[in-house]
Amino acid sequence: MTLPHQPTTVTYPAGAISGTAVVVHLASQGDGTTAVLLDSTPCHPIDAAWPDQGPDHAVIRKNGASLRVSDCVVAATDGTEMFTGRQIPVKKGTEGWTFAVAHLVDDDGGLAEGDQVQVDVDETYRAEISAGHTACHVASLGLNQAMADRWKKEVRTDGRGVPDFDGLAIDVSTILQNGSVDTYRMGKSLRRKGFITDGVAEALPELEDAINEALGSWVESGAEVRIERDGDTLTDLRFWVCELPGNTVRIPCGGTHLRSLKELSSVNVALSLEDAAGTPVLRMKTTATPA
Repeated sequence: MTLPHQPTTVTYPAGAISGTAVVVHLASQGDGTTAVLLDSTPCHPIDAAWPDQGPDHAVIRKNGASLRVSDCVVAATDGTEMFTGRQIPVKKGTEGWTFAVAHLVDDDGGLAEGDQVQVDVDETYRAEISAGHTACHVASLGLNQAMADRWKKEVRTDGRGVPDFDGLAIDVSTILQNGSVDTYRMGKSLRRKGFITDGVAEALPELEDAINEALGSWVESGAEVRIERDGDTLTDLRFWVCELPGNTVRIPCGGTHLRSLKELSSVNVALSLEDAAGTPVLRMKTTATPA
């Protein structure tokens, strides 16, 4: 069987929450669900390569019928076989492979290739997740700033020219509704790069206060936020851009975001330290309060 080599045009980076589309392909998943591939979609999928932001909540509508999207994942095909999620055997952008968005539905509702449909995303959920993702990025910059004097070697820097603790130590990042949880491993690898872990536990209250002070200032500035992208498909590079006072910060990101920090009344973090088989792990919980 030959599968269509048609990448999905994604409109969610520009903030779209609805749109019309054409069904490109339908594929039974063997678990009772059907993967619906469209020529375009406003629905953000979870990416197995970096699953920090989960899928949007959405419905596909046709002729008055509504099909609930139970999951939305990245799919890839070489033209002969389609893979989804963690089954994808190649990196995104691999030559000869096409990457698309698969909308999983429990009942295909009689959909057929070539049908025109309407896709509607849950606007409230999208806004809460976008707030959480924007707050996560801003908090990471505050964390970097608070940790800046703990490096004894030169390392790569973030968009503000500050040592990138977040990028060098991140283990897991999870975007929540109006918040996020990020964990950072401070083991031998990080120490070899020059990070001083001694005294972090005792300094947690001070670090937390420093981050929250910076976050308060940045939120008060009402900085503009936007997504810059090289194109409209999944494999095109996208960047989160924030016009913080004195700095335009760009962070590679495939998620959804607010348009301005004016949409938040506050962003706060809480820090804690855990032990994972002898490796100290810093946990940062970020909470965003909508304006």
